[in-house]
Amino acid sequence: MKHKLMIATLSCALCLPAFGQSKEEEKTFIKENMEFAVNQYHLMLQTPPQGKEGKGVMPHSMRKDGTVSKGSIYLWTSGFFPGSLWYLSDYTGNREMKDAALEYTQKMEPVKTFTDNHDIGFMMYCSYGNAKRFAPKAEYDDILIESAKSLCTRFSPVTGVIKSWNSWRSWNDETRFEYPVIIDNMMNLELLFAASRISGDESYKNVAVSHALKTSKYHIRKDGSFYHIAMYDPKTGDFIKGETSQGYSDNSAWSRGQGWAIYGFTVVYRETGDKRFLATAEKAADYYINHPNLPADKVAWWDFNAHQEGFTPGIRSNARKLTANYRDASAAALVASALFELSGYVKGKKSELYLETAKKILHSLGGEKYRAKLGENANFIIMHCTGAIPQNSEIDVPLTYADYYFIEALHRYNKLLNNEPLF
Repeated sequence: MKHKLMIATLSCALCLPAFGQSKEEEKTFIKENMEFAVNQYHLMLQTPPQGKEGKGVMPHSMRKDGTVSKGSIYLWTSGFFPGSLWYLSDYTGNREMKDAALEYTQKMEPVKTFTDNHDIGFMMYCSYGNAKRFAPKAEYDDILIESAKSLCTRFSPVTGVIKSWNSWRSWNDETRFEYPVIIDNMMNLELLFAASRISGDESYKNVAVSHALKTSKYHIRKDGSFYHIAMYDPKTGDFIKGETSQGYSDNSAWSRGQGWAIYGFTVVYRETGDKRFLATAEKAADYYINHPNLPADKVAWWDFNAHQEGFTPGIRSNARKLTANYRDASAAALVASALFELSGYVKGKKSELYLETAKKILHSLGGEKYRAKLGENANFIIMHCTGAIPQNSEIDVPLTYADYYFIEALHRYNKLLNNEPLF
């Protein structure tokens, strides 16, 4: 089904100029940003490992002193740096990027048995999934299948969903929930679909579809926004309630969570052809694009409802202390990449709207306001990201996944301009 869907490469919407730019000018814009990214990451590759025994090898964010912070291969963001290197290598043909992509991907192999949370999808598909795509080797198949098996250890047939964290303590009181599922978890399903294609074993796909169906039932609100966390009863499988961890309040719309939903449900539609998932992806995208609080540059605030009447952070949330508001360029990059794909699955004015929004986001992120200068921003590409305000963590800093989705969006846009399939 995947190859039958993919893609409607693009409708004639791509014939339309973006913001007065010709097709060749758009290609020049992509080329300049990709070459900048290569030069910035050349500097990043020269920064040494950090921490105990040098286990901090994967760039993650920026410290207060302006230097890069790095995490271990078991940090949830570890797969993004090798994934970015694969995209840069494929687009530019730069040998340093290809060698580094292979080196940093190989560092990730021990993660294939990781079962402590759901993030193995981020970790292993962004690294080994892209390795298989751009420089395939037979051994990558076994690594991806074993990674999928590890992820499936967190699936319960009772709840029908993959458990995200081992537990969650509410910001509002002392309640601890034993089966929390976060919207981010939709991003791990691509690993399961890949494992079914590689192995011929439909059980991985079945887990992914079960998870997506349950998420589309309980995570989404009537207006198209999403809870960050859905709590389930592990004994009965019943949905208990929705809350937030990284958003402003339980009933608010955390912008990156909205991006995870757009991207995740688009992937599930690609892999299944089930129109229910396309409808959910569209509803999530329409909420983001049409929200009255979305700035003109299409780079969302970290939460669409921050500081608004009727939205109150939990008593232990750091969001209660903040008076300033912040953008989240990582959410915007994620949404742009998703919309390039989603625009190929819908028709007419909606396809054009999704495509033009993705272009607008890319041009915003590639401009002076959000793209760093060479050698600055701890050698990350994108500035002004927001990680976790309720936890008082990563506020107005670069984040490795913002770079990844920005580069991926550029890579996708280039393929569409060349009338090439995305996958």
